Amino acid sequence: MDVRLASGAGDAASVRRLVDLAFMPYIPRVGGKPVPMLADYDAVVAAGHCWVAVDAERVVGMMHLEPADDHLVVETLAVDPEVRGQGVGGRLLALAEEQARSLGVPELRLYTHEAMTENLAYYPRRGFTETHRSAPRVFYTKTVG
Repeated sequence: MDVRLASGAGDAASVRRLVDLAFMPYIPRVGGKPVPMLADYDAVVAAGHCWVAVDAERVVGMMHLEPADDHLVVETLAVDPEVRGQGVGGRLLALAEEQARSLGVPELRLYTHEAMTENLAYYPRRGFTETHRSAPRVFYTKTVG
């Protein structure tokens, strides 16, 4: 598996398909399309804020990062359901930590929807600490060394 910065319309289309595939099961739980399904991935990719995990020329994971003054935001992390549990998400989150260090910011931040219960267990296992809730969002942070 290769992890690289997404580029071009082809990657943007692959990211959009992957996000739709990964977040489709949550539509009934959240009562509509989750926020990542509404993003403009052509713009995200063009801005250089999207990373992809590619296996056998297929995008199997993606991560949208947004820099802020004192932290880096993981806006979206999505993994193809066919490869969940194989370390793709962990590899992308490790890259997020590397990017935060290279930008000289001390922490990663992210949020998830409270109905995405899998994420409520996943992020703490990856070293994230819940900071607060503002229904329906649950916010996390992780200090990077």
